Amino acid sequence: MADHVKGKVIIVTGAASGFGRLVSEKAAARGARLVCADINKEGLDETVELVSKAGGKAIGVETDVTDLDQMKGLADTAVKEFRQIDVMVNNAGIMPLAFYADHKEAAPAWSKCIDINIKGVMNGIIAVYDQMIAQERGHVINLSSIYGNFPVVGAAVYGATKAAVNFLSESLRVESRGKIKVTIVKPTGVPATGLSSAVVNQEAVVGILGQNAQTYMQTMMGAIGGELPAEYLDAEHIDYVMLDPTHLADQILYAIDQPWGVSIGDITVRASGDGYIL
Repeated sequence: MADHVKGKVIIVTGAASGFGRLVSEKAAARGARLVCADINKEGLDETVELVSKAGGKAIGVETDVTDLDQMKGLADTAVKEFRQIDVMVNNAGIMPLAFYADHKEAAPAWSKCIDINIKGVMNGIIAVYDQMIAQERGHVINLSSIYGNFPVVGAAVYGATKAAVNFLSESLRVESRGKIKVTIVKPTGVPATGLSSAVVNQEAVVGILGQNAQTYMQTMMGAIGGELPAEYLDAEHIDYVMLDPTHLADQILYAIDQPWGVSIGDITVRASGDGYIL
């Protein structure tokens, strides 16, 4: 079968760590040429070094996704280096879960969340749009969340930003039909990505758990204490409770690994035994 990842030029934002780094490594291992972007220069250099040591091709561009000029500069660098942009992965994002009652502490994080999660995706689309239209083909992959499916307590701002990502994505798909493919990726809980580090109030996760909150918390405590049954951590078992980032990254590669005429529009990947209700 044809490999539709090999040779593609892929920009990944938020590539200095976590999920962005993993996607970059996996894509490069498949023969893609990576343009890794992040505001964290040190982490970005580490990602490029890891890709290069593994035999992949990558460059790093220090970029603040909230700054449109910097994002345009990122796209320009990609074109100068590789002459094209095939895929834009708008991955950068933060998750400051909190209740409205937490506003004194949470408001600055919420403002930052709006800037990164909404403006960052918008800027990413704008930055690559003209190049992809001129090429007459391109692919934008936007990281959303199951939180964007429906409003729940504890995630008013974060959920709103991810709902906005869905709107931005679908509008782009309709407007650029036949020129730019659009994929929305909606992760469920993937603890190892480090996204939870931005949570303001840990109790705010209750909104996405509903009736499963108590059992979920017990499961997390068991994981921390190393007391979970082995099958809960085994992806081959139906009781698998915590999705490893690699499973989600594989689905992004699956979306990229399609003929230009085939578009994977929406992906949600879950651990079959997780407790999320959205």
